[in-house]
Amino acid sequence: MDIFNIGFLEFTFRDLIDILLVTFLVYKLYQAMSGTRAAQMIFGLILIVVISFVVEIFKLEGMTWIIRNIKTVWIIIFVIIFQPELRRLLIQAGQSKIFRPFVKLSDYKVIESLASAANELSQKRYGGLVVIARETGMKAIIETGIKLQAKVTDSLIVSIFSPRSPLHDGAVIINEDMIEAAKCILPLTQNPNVDPNFGTRHQAALGVSEETDAVVIIVSEETGKISIAHKGKLKTDLNYNSLIENLSKLLNVS
Repeated sequence: MDIFNIGFLEFTFRDLIDILLVTFLVYKLYQAMSGTRAAQMIFGLILIVVISFVVEIFKLEGMTWIIRNIKTVWIIIFVIIFQPELRRLLIQAGQSKIFRPFVKLSDYKVIESLASAANELSQKRYGGLVVIARETGMKAIIETGIKLQAKVTDSLIVSIFSPRSPLHDGAVIINEDMIEAAKCILPLTQNPNVDPNFGTRHQAALGVSEETDAVVIIVSEETGKISIAHKGKLKTDLNYNSLIENLSKLLNVS
């Protein structure tokens, strides 16, 4: 069905959908690459595309031949140059709420890594605070820390919370199977009935669990005890097996 028909210019509903989709994709691409060197390179590519249109319009045969041959390798060049940014874009797309029902938290392997890390932290009496993001966005909290974008492993989590590590203060934020950031600042609980003996880590874990749907693992530096905070409630005195059991239940991982 035509929306407009002005002489030779015909604008249909399909054209509108096409424009909106292209605009959305360009905007998301710009968001992913904003603030990186790739943002400057993408403007160079846009310039080349504009030049190719001009060349086609004015039928400049020599330039048309050059650009036509360059086009055959454009996709390969694009993938090579923007590999890190494209990877981040695909990760963000996979973490979208649209796809989350179909994607588990890298499932049991990640939960085992988290439980193993918590167990080792407990034995070494290293304090730990790990926030597992779910549906509620954690962007504001992630921005308070240092971005890592690293795969979840128990050894990495233990090294982050080592007292000699510059990242050991604050919380680690995990999204799916990626450590998004470390040294993040969490809001403290506002619940006046919380046990006053709880330290800053437990209060921060309860605070973020009150404001979001995140699941938070806490390892006490003083006692070595492992706890979980979720929806403003705390489960304490967990061991490796009970931690896996609770995480699997809360994160719907079988």
